[in-house]
Amino acid sequence: GVTNVIKQITVKRPDKTVFLTPTINLFVDLPATKKGSDMSRNIEIIEEIVEKNTMGPCSGIEELAENIVKMLIKKHTYASYAEIDLHSDYFLEKENPSGKKSQEKYSLFSRAIMDKDKIRKMIGVRVTGITVCPCAMETVRSVLKDKYPDYAQFLNEIPVVSHNQRNNTTIMIEVPEGYNVEANDLIEIAENAMSSPTYEILKRKDEEEVVYKAHKNPKFVEDVVRDVLKQISKKYSKFPKDTLITVRSESEESIHKHNAFAERISTLGEILNNE
Repeated sequence: GVTNVIKQITVKRPDKTVFLTPTINLFVDLPATKKGSDMSRNIEIIEEIVEKNTMGPCSGIEELAENIVKMLIKKHTYASYAEIDLHSDYFLEKENPSGKKSQEKYSLFSRAIMDKDKIRKMIGVRVTGITVCPCAMETVRSVLKDKYPDYAQFLNEIPVVSHNQRNNTTIMIEVPEGYNVEANDLIEIAENAMSSPTYEILKRKDEEEVVYKAHKNPKFVEDVVRDVLKQISKKYSKFPKDTLITVRSESEESIHKHNAFAERISTLGEILNNE
């Protein structure tokens, strides 16, 4: 296949039109009887789909991925398997704690796989926020309670100092035929699972609110994954039980040189059974 193909596409959602510039990677399987793939066909397929998109916007990035993967199998008659990945920057207007609006950047993903006649398509997001380490917080709280025993009860009730981490959380969910997933909903789920969202524009009062909120809500990376899965199981409970879900959370440690990482790959049915 080919990688790092960059094109501009238009997505028409119910409430707005979104312009994206995704990077596209696409592949087909190659039988032992064939020496090489017809690589130029891959670029022709992308150009054809993008031209159609210019005339009529698609309803979602996952729809575009599905259309391309179908064309890959159609054009590569020797192939029984095709795969495509798309990823793009994605911007949303958000309000900081004081209500000031700014453009916040996220990453939007889509993947489609066609194996013989079966197609699986997925949509996903990557969201950057903040987590606060619960372990360091409890260690500091214990030290303070020993040092100031008269304030032990008070120290139990307030957040104390800890170290912060920039957290990147990725959600990828399968979109079954006849169902719909909004990328904005996945972004909201990810931000709700972190200690706090982050913002481009913060005045001093906003900084105080973000830091205080985050320290009231300390999270390990595995806590973020668990909270994302809990929200997904409620919001998409009507989806087929074999719907595939991937959630990963990675925090860039501020007092270590390594990162903290957690991941769960599961089906909706497995998640519902574990609740």
